[in-house]
Amino acid sequence: MELSGQLNALAVALIKIANDLRWMNSGPLAGLGEIELPALQPGSSIMPGKVNPVVPEATVMAAAQVIGHHAAITVAGQTGNFQLNVALPLIAANLLDSIQLLSNVSRLLADNAIAGLKLRKDNINAALDRNPILVTALNPVIGYEKAAAIAKRAYKEGRPVLDVSLEDSGLPADELKKLLDPAALTQGGIHAGGGGGG
Repeated sequence: MELSGQLNALAVALIKIANDLRWMNSGPLAGLGEIELPALQPGSSIMPGKVNPVVPEATVMAAAQVIGHHAAITVAGQTGNFQLNVALPLIAANLLDSIQLLSNVSRLLADNAIAGLKLRKDNINAALDRNPILVTALNPVIGYEKAAAIAKRAYKEGRPVLDVSLEDSGLPADELKKLLDPAALTQGGIHAGGGGGG
């Protein structure tokens, strides 16, 4: 039961990863479009140019089967009486099948989807540049109200936060670029250049 539970947890994690890849690959125009998965088969008949995420889809199906095996193993584990469980063959067969399914699909996902994916940096950067969360870095320098106004204007106008900040913050471009650098913001802590009141 414990082994089956661990396989079940792995299946859940693989479904999560596969679904994230499917969302990030969605598009080419109306989806997130953050990555491009390798094209392993002809595209959709109704959407030419679409790359079907066949490996993540196969991963979800294999993982769903493992979750089903876990349900059967759970019932089988309850079937035992004293020191005898007549359902041990079902438990063994499903465990072995689950191990094989997860071994095969993990390798398939790693080699045929993740290893060959390409980042769509243009789409990622366009979304990141317009993300209002960036203005939180301006709060200690120009104050919450002014930063919030910049975020609202950037969102309303569909413009990069940096561009609106250049117009409305009163800060020089070099300081704004440092403050609004997304990579620096992921580091946490207090950064140089801040410290003003609000």
